Amino acid sequence: MRRLSTRIGILLMIGAAGGALSGCTRLNGHQGYVVDVDLVNSVQPGVDNRASVVQVLGKPTLTGQFDSDASGEAREYYYISRDTRFYAYNSPRPRVQTVLRVRFDDKGVVTAVDRTGIEQVASINPYGKTIPTLGRHRTFFEDLFGNIGTVGSGLPPGANQGGGGRDTP
Repeated sequence: MRRLSTRIGILLMIGAAGGALSGCTRLNGHQGYVVDVDLVNSVQPGVDNRASVVQVLGKPTLTGQFDSDASGEAREYYYISRDTRFYAYNSPRPRVQTVLRVRFDDKGVVTAVDRTGIEQVASINPYGKTIPTLGRHRTFFEDLFGNIGTVGSGLPPGANQGGGGRDTP
């Protein structure tokens, strides 16, 4: 009986260790467009138009927001693909990123196909736990009690009332 309980204990410890180590497994992820090099290379500037690009590459991930032609169509299509690598307890980090930009002229004909990679990924490090803002720096109690006496007076919060009371200017 003692041998059986020892074996069960060992098996439970091995199972617990295996479960704990599975959280340390590196995970790979993919987000966005799946790039097919042959299809991308088949898009030719001066030959293809918007309809043929959508037929070959599919619907774009996003379109240009600030530049459109006379008909209101976007002049740029973006196809974005990102491969990430991470552990179960970390945030994903980009390993490979490809941005394919297809540009069109006023007639909807492809003028250029550009590719960029991971070098365009920006790393943003927030400033602590607070966001620096312009303006007045107030304490917690000034924020909490700052509106007393100004509600209904027509003055903006924090404005000096000049020493008068309710009926005195």
